[in-house]
Amino acid sequence: MTEHLSPYEGRKAPVARPPAPADPRGALLRTPEPEVRGSAGVNAMPAQARTGEQDAGSEHAQSSTAATNGPGGHRPRPAPESVPGQPHTGAGESRPAAELSSAAAGGPPGGTERRSGLPRPPGPAAMRRDGDRLRFVGAATRRIARGIDLDEIVMGLCRATVPTFSDAILVYLRDPLPVGDERPVGPLLLRLRRTDRIPEDHDTDGGTLPALQVQSDLATAAELCEVVGESALDHVLRGVRPVFADSPAALGALPQLLGEGRSAPGGQRAILAPLRGRRRVIGAAVFLRRPDRHAFEADDLLVAAQLATHSALGIDKAVLYGREAYIADELQRTMLPETLPRATGVRLASRYLPAAETARVGGDWYDAIPLPGSRVALVVGDVMGHSMTSAAIMGQLRTTAQTLAGLDLPPQEVLHHLDEQAQRLGSDRMATCLYAVYDPVSHRITIANAGHPPPVLLHLGGRAEVLRVPPGAPIGVGGVDFEAVELDAPAGATLLLYTDGLVESRLRDVWTGIEQLRERLAATAQLTGPDHPPPLEALCDEVLDMLGPGDRDDDIALLAARFDGIAPSDVAYWFLEPEDATPSRARRLARSALERWGLTDLNDAVELLVSEVVTNAVRYATRPITLRLLRTDVLRCEVGDDVPQLPRLRQARATDEGGRGLYLVNKLARRWGATRLSTGKVVWFELNQT
Repeated sequence: MTEHLSPYEGRKAPVARPPAPADPRGALLRTPEPEVRGSAGVNAMPAQARTGEQDAGSEHAQSSTAATNGPGGHRPRPAPESVPGQPHTGAGESRPAAELSSAAAGGPPGGTERRSGLPRPPGPAAMRRDGDRLRFVGAATRRIARGIDLDEIVMGLCRATVPTFSDAILVYLRDPLPVGDERPVGPLLLRLRRTDRIPEDHDTDGGTLPALQVQSDLATAAELCEVVGESALDHVLRGVRPVFADSPAALGALPQLLGEGRSAPGGQRAILAPLRGRRRVIGAAVFLRRPDRHAFEADDLLVAAQLATHSALGIDKAVLYGREAYIADELQRTMLPETLPRATGVRLASRYLPAAETARVGGDWYDAIPLPGSRVALVVGDVMGHSMTSAAIMGQLRTTAQTLAGLDLPPQEVLHHLDEQAQRLGSDRMATCLYAVYDPVSHRITIANAGHPPPVLLHLGGRAEVLRVPPGAPIGVGGVDFEAVELDAPAGATLLLYTDGLVESRLRDVWTGIEQLRERLAATAQLTGPDHPPPLEALCDEVLDMLGPGDRDDDIALLAARFDGIAPSDVAYWFLEPEDATPSRARRLARSALERWGLTDLNDAVELLVSEVVTNAVRYATRPITLRLLRTDVLRCEVGDDVPQLPRLRQARATDEGGRGLYLVNKLARRWGATRLSTGKVVWFELNQT
């Protein structure tokens, strides 16, 4: 028996066409309907019909020897399914485009197979429609995920959905937004964060869009909405799932959200989608379509759910990221000195700039610590890394440096103890640091370095030089000796200490940046002439102006010190033996110095206070004591001895013979204090000259 294949059975299976290219704005939601050719024949058959018949032909050829195939060995071809509301078409006629559109829109997939009774799979048009949705969701979520801060994520949601998915969108967020596990204490308030829509004078087809039913401007929507417990809006938000505007839950929820007298488009032209973060609902989004556009479909609820989920998680991430950045920045700034001390013989100025990117907090710090003998310690350091941990380590190292400075240790010893402290904090806790001690009396500065960029000294004549100091190893390496050098610090010169963020970036190496800094300082000094140094605050600003757009990869700490010094004629210094007659001799020496300086009005106060402090030193000292008077903007008196115990101010009882000396010092002096030295201590006080 010879088999005869039908014209359709003899043709090869049609080759699947590639999916339509994505829209430049993200993805296509709607695939153009396939062309329907007019007459009956192969070209007029829908892809689903042609595919089904080819499958049937293959099955017929494989089972032609079976007796159950019908008369003549041919299996009867099933009649095509009829579509309700459409005229019946012949086997060679195409199904209407409306039927394909219905299948692509998520409607019935085309009935059931007659032989098996199973649901017929969706045709290629429906498959393309589902693929378009998947591509759109993928493109939209990628755009939302690109945002770092809150505004970028919300804007990404709006730009990804308008006009591809909806014609307008309203995004409401909780006010205030909860952070992490923080539990809100007030009522649930939703504030309108952003709206977006297609302008009324613009359409993708070049026409004018009709006004939405939320009045002509979305800005008229309610700015703030309080969600009352057990209300319709509360039930929708707690239900999490998006709902159509015509659903029973949304009929009462949307008017509460949009405000009195405002309504959303009816039917399935509006979707209310709650935004739920990791812990709780943080807002809601309303997607709207204009009346002349196809209404939303059931599958669009899934799209809205995906957009809402990704947006809510992104907003949660942005809030946590912003809070961490805020905490880290506050931690960094709190650990830096609020104000610089007024040290004798030196003027100070500082700057701190965080990195350009949010939450790129580093461990840069600076400090100025008054030392005994009118000296001052200048410190600048940089903890490696950018995180809250770096800021915390910076705070610990700065506190350690202040404690060590109070012991009046040499700069190299301070760095050695900082190195030990960094090793105790962890094996990977490393930092660079530069520690300098300036003595205004001797006009000398002692510097020790631990892997930090060298300082730059700007002389009074305008010459800027990079100081030659031993580089040393960073703090935290361990087992490294630090070396200190002593250099001249002439009056009128300016020392600039900085971190590597000022001179190093992706655009230049550190030594190129140091040379540019030196040239910048020299050029700035030329503006004020050779006899006048540039103002200190203006000099700091000029230095920071050398930073370009790509030079803010790291945070920057800057400390500038202008050396005024103390002239030898303004210093009086004596060694005194610890004897009973020493207090009276100290009074005579102090009186003679005040007469030489023309400060006789201070004779009585100075003699009384010097007598009390020297008497206390003579009582306990075993070696010669020192007495020094310094005349600057104030009169400073310093008494040193070899006893390490510091005096304490206490209230003497009526029966006590002593204990009132420091009480008098505290009452008469402008300031006073005591500092422990490696060889004893120094007690000092200051008096105003007028």
